[in-house]
Amino acid sequence: MGSHRRLVPSGFDRGARGATLCVLTAAAAALGVLPAGAAPQDDTRAEVDRLYEEAERATESYNKADERSDTLRDQVDKAQDRIARQQDRINAMRDALGSLAGAQYRSGGLDPSLALMLSDDPDEYLDKAAALDRISSRQAGELKELQGAMRDLSQEREEATRKLGELDRSRKAVARHKRTVEQKLSKARQLLNALPGADRAAYDRASRSGRVPDLTGAVPSSGRAAAAVAAARSAVGRPYVWGANGPSGFDCSGLTQWSYAQAGVGLPRTSQAQAQTGRPVPLSQAQPGDIVTYRGDASHVGMYVGNGQVIHAPYPGASVRYDPVGMMPVNTVTRP
Repeated sequence: MGSHRRLVPSGFDRGARGATLCVLTAAAAALGVLPAGAAPQDDTRAEVDRLYEEAERATESYNKADERSDTLRDQVDKAQDRIARQQDRINAMRDALGSLAGAQYRSGGLDPSLALMLSDDPDEYLDKAAALDRISSRQAGELKELQGAMRDLSQEREEATRKLGELDRSRKAVARHKRTVEQKLSKARQLLNALPGADRAAYDRASRSGRVPDLTGAVPSSGRAAAAVAAARSAVGRPYVWGANGPSGFDCSGLTQWSYAQAGVGLPRTSQAQAQTGRPVPLSQAQPGDIVTYRGDASHVGMYVGNGQVIHAPYPGASVRYDPVGMMPVNTVTRP
């Protein structure tokens, strides 16, 4: 989402160019020949790029919190199902214990020796007494099982309550990150709209690169990598939409996640998590399908497609496109 329109110069080049620019700018200002409004317009474009970069970081935080919310919501739903089943089991156990207790009460009202003397059929009485002993033993086992089930239910309820609290915090984080993204994007749009028409048009043209590089001879590392590259290439031209993972729009990590999903491979939702997925490889050995993350915090990601090119979703207002792999400092290259 930051400035992805040119190769990042080396530290020496940046220093030399910066020093030269400062000298030339100071000289032009001293001579009174600095173009009116040139520096402010350059500053505006730099500020727009900075806001886009910050919005991208906030977008990745949003994606992480949103993914966590989905996971927690699923866990809470499953916990509630387990609680309902456990409660039904406890209710059934209580009913069974009640029936046993009632039978014991109805049959055990007399002293056993007196009941034996008064019985018309002592053998039948002894059979009943043995049955009552078995009922009593079974009742004790059922009671112990009921107590264990009730402890399990209490623990399940405590865990569900904890998960619900975590889910609530995650939802609030989603809303907070969403507000941050929207505020930064709104400010970037305001700055762009304030530029003179020609400068705004030039910025827009740079954001809509339709160039298709020559990828002849680029060999993917595997069949699934080839399928992911084909999916990414099919997405070229679709708009950047923050928080989206296809198929009609994408943010940076949404594009790589969606592309590999078309190959039957599950990738995490965020660029930071994708940087930890798969086998690390040196940039010099990158093959089509490798995942390339950028900046020190891995807040941007693209897919290497060969011949020094990546496909990525740059930033709002730009479409999914090809750019040089060195468009910004590379953090990691991994092979899913």
